[in-house]
Amino acid sequence: MMNTFGTPSRVFVRGEGTQLWDADGRQYTDFLAGLAVNALGHAHPAVLAAITAQLSMLGHVSNFFATPAQVALAERLVGFATENAPGTPARVFFTNSGTEANECAFKVTRLTGRTRIVAMEGSFHGRTLGAVAITANPKYREPFEPLPGDIVFTPYGDADALAAAVDETTAAVVLEPIQGENGVVDPGDEFLRAARRIATANGALLWIDEVQTGMGRCGGWTASAASGVTADLVTFAKGLGNGFPIGACVATGEASGLLQPGHHGSTYAGNPVAAAAGLAVIGVIERDGLLRRASELGDALASRIAALGNPRVQAVRGRGLLRGIVLADESAPAVVKALLDSGWVANAPRPHVIRVAPPLIVSPDEIERFVAALDATLAATSDAS
Repeated sequence: MMNTFGTPSRVFVRGEGTQLWDADGRQYTDFLAGLAVNALGHAHPAVLAAITAQLSMLGHVSNFFATPAQVALAERLVGFATENAPGTPARVFFTNSGTEANECAFKVTRLTGRTRIVAMEGSFHGRTLGAVAITANPKYREPFEPLPGDIVFTPYGDADALAAAVDETTAAVVLEPIQGENGVVDPGDEFLRAARRIATANGALLWIDEVQTGMGRCGGWTASAASGVTADLVTFAKGLGNGFPIGACVATGEASGLLQPGHHGSTYAGNPVAAAAGLAVIGVIERDGLLRRASELGDALASRIAALGNPRVQAVRGRGLLRGIVLADESAPAVVKALLDSGWVANAPRPHVIRVAPPLIVSPDEIERFVAALDATLAATSDAS
């Protein structure tokens, strides 16, 4: 394989629920869920049954034709994107990933007749050239410049700076309701409301990237719904397929009519197997009350970590089961490595932040055991830090 991810720290061979096993037979509890992908954990029977049934009946027909699963999933995603404005016209373009969903949204913004996009400092939107262009991190951008242009970055959460940057030449404002790769930073609902007002006042689209935050991860179908905002473009992926590759770009209102035949396409996207996986995920989340569970267990996780009173923990950020444990030092990579050695999977998106995003099916007991493991690991790594 190309050396794009460095040397793998483990070779995993099997998963079930929240548990993983590596090639040496060691068992781990997964508190990262494949970067917020495995919302229902590993090998969920409902998703397996849906994929198997659909693939045994019809696997692929190209997008010259429709399938019932594709249409049904599109209807559900429209409902999520327009939760605060039911009945708003909307259309869906299916993709294979989050970055492709954002690439589609990028192309939609160009059809407004404007080219300027205002994006956020600290943002991450994917790895295609369009997605990298609106991603703020220089290490992702600089090797591939020149990138698609006319992008301006403003401080995340600063409504005044955003208002100063957006004008009648702006095609879109793009933001994440919580920045996961930046260390799980939440700007608050008022910033999203301000972004909506500013975009509308200037005739610009509001584009919200829910790739990591959506599909129950933060306690709702979208994290932005809590703000009362309806975006013109909403992108989904990650938890939507529980590991089966799928993403979607939902355009609402006038934006829903911008893409026309011939403007965009994808050979595999929207295939009935991926759509069946998405419908199964939605069905289980609804059946098992996992939206409320994500909120309750996420709050419990944050409060239990705070209750440790560990001086190396400054805060626990985020919502639902997307949390950033903010350390007083830059030892997060060392702590994550030590956690892995003791059987816990997490990651460090920033040197001072540990990110946890367990499956939505995580148990209260697993939350308690993780907090105990974190406390012990922080104590064991204090000298190294």
